[in-house]
Amino acid sequence: MSSVRPSKSRAPHDLQRLGRPSDGWRLRLYGVIFEADTRAGRAFDLALVVLILASVAVVVLDSMALVHARYEYLFNALEWGFTIAFTLEYIARLLCVRHPMRYVRSTLGVIDLLAVLPTYLAILVPGLSALIDVRVLRLLRIFRILKLGAYVAEFNALGRALAASRRKIMVFMAFVMLVVTVMGTLMYVVEGPANGFSSIPVGVYWAITTMTTVGFGDITPKTDLGRVIASLMMLLGWGTLAVPTGIVSAEFTAMKTARPPTTRRCPECLSEGHMPGASFCSDCGARLPAWAHDE
Repeated sequence: MSSVRPSKSRAPHDLQRLGRPSDGWRLRLYGVIFEADTRAGRAFDLALVVLILASVAVVVLDSMALVHARYEYLFNALEWGFTIAFTLEYIARLLCVRHPMRYVRSTLGVIDLLAVLPTYLAILVPGLSALIDVRVLRLLRIFRILKLGAYVAEFNALGRALAASRRKIMVFMAFVMLVVTVMGTLMYVVEGPANGFSSIPVGVYWAITTMTTVGFGDITPKTDLGRVIASLMMLLGWGTLAVPTGIVSAEFTAMKTARPPTTRRCPECLSEGHMPGASFCSDCGARLPAWAHDE
């Protein structure tokens, strides 16, 4: 279970200033839904992970014609059960924060809404079937898999690492596009339409498939010079593929060094990862409550 550890980890910009209730049943509900320091919070996380995976499995199985024909009524019943469960969860999240509209407009709030909306649209708007196949709405339910990122800490860590390395990856992608454009144009000049390189975009397409080591084989060089260029592209692609992995891995290492992955949350800005002995939030400066980790 260490590789799939439930956590209420959220991107700080998504849940910034939602507001923690001061007391009463809303505070207790908030502790179950948004905190992971108690058995109730961990049980809530695990239950949601199971529901998300089960609901996605139903959508996948329902897309198979033979399985759908045999278990259509069962799948419909399960789908409505999942939809009602996610609807209640969505309403509970709105009820237990001080600023519910901020959650509605947040990235995770939109994902939560997309997890339930297609089922209601297919029923409440019968005329919609004349404009779009209801099966397309069923496919939108696959957005539920995105909810896993809110409950599995490693998903959130991957998102932070990708966000931190986005500038380096953009520079790297710009370099790759420059290389494939130049090499594709060169192959268009060397091989020409007679050997399948009918235009520069076709040459760029060949360069991309060659650099990524995919090699569909639908277009291949026929001349000796073209094969030399193709060999250089293969070797270049072999080394280039390791660059994004190294960039993201470096960000993972930097994050682990900078802040240990704890679930201690600031009650004001809702940022996580504070040291157990810290008294103030490192992001907003608010005083942190005593950390009581309930095993």
